[in-house]
Amino acid sequence: MSLEEQLAAWIEEDSLRMDALFIAAELQLPQWCIAAGFVRNLAWDKLHQHSPLTPLNDVDLIFFDPQDTREGRDIAIESHLSGVSRLPWSVKNQARMHARNGDKPYNSTEHAMSFWVEVETAVGVRLQPDQSIELVAPFGVSSNFDYTVTINAKRPKPAEFFARIRDK
Repeated sequence: MSLEEQLAAWIEEDSLRMDALFIAAELQLPQWCIAAGFVRNLAWDKLHQHSPLTPLNDVDLIFFDPQDTREGRDIAIESHLSGVSRLPWSVKNQARMHARNGDKPYNSTEHAMSFWVEVETAVGVRLQPDQSIELVAPFGVSSNFDYTVTINAKRPKPAEFFARIRDK
């Protein structure tokens, strides 16, 4: 079994994560995925045989829609999700996040993720129309199985990187 298949299997076995994916899929947002700790924490918990699993402090639903980059749209989507689920949703249209990060405009969800601070966090997952799991991982998933935390060479900000490690 490949690392991608193992990660997808762990997600499929987790009813909370699958529920979140079904809820997010219903929104039909362009290039959406649920990323960051949603995937990373599950991989690390499984590798370390941590039980119970680390609680989700947020569920990072990201998407890419350059046609409507209003922050208010993200807030409205979060509000809707809070009405249908008790999960701690965080919604961000990656088509506007380049401005916050001081980058040139991103051209896709995966491109935006390739600028995230650490490599292991830049992994997302979404449901395909046939309800199969699709991983979105600009750096691949192998580092999530290597017991490492790796600074992204595209964002060499050691202070930000070490602050995230301390806080996470």
